[in-house]
Amino acid sequence: MDTINEIVAKNIKKIRLEKGLSQDELARLSGISKSMLVQIERGTGNPSLSTLWKIVNGMQIPFNELLVQPENSYEIVRLSDLDPILGNGGGIKNYAIFPDNENRRFSIYYMEVEPGCSWQSEPHLRGTIEFITVFSGVLEIQKEDHCFQIAKGESTRFKADLVHSYRNISDEILIFHNILYNP
Repeated sequence: MDTINEIVAKNIKKIRLEKGLSQDELARLSGISKSMLVQIERGTGNPSLSTLWKIVNGMQIPFNELLVQPENSYEIVRLSDLDPILGNGGGIKNYAIFPDNENRRFSIYYMEVEPGCSWQSEPHLRGTIEFITVFSGVLEIQKEDHCFQIAKGESTRFKADLVHSYRNISDEILIFHNILYNP
């Protein structure tokens, strides 16, 4: 993870270039020396709060734009770093791999379910669709008056805006991915 000075340095350079400003122009607009600006943009300078305010005023941007952490082009999620949501006395472990916390309209869960464990889900938001792929065990899904089974290597999708239930009907740990799409 970048230090705050590295984040500020990258943001100043990025914004300066987006605004089509040279280092000379930004130094003049900010009232700081070009050598100071060069050091700050390299991440080797340790600018004071006053200096940073001069830079944001020179670029006519809010101060918090200097603190925005850049979005990575990739993300690695390790199951060992996640705390599961437990159910059925710990017999169900629900890991939120990619929760819908960025308004992307979907979330991805990794589920581990002990043999014989089951749970009922309340209806999700109207129009929600679940996409499930089973990697071990056999999953039984009950939805209204339909009951169906999904085994290792199989996938299903269904409308999840009605009461539905899940149950591991195998003698092994059930492992599956559950993707919830929220329109």
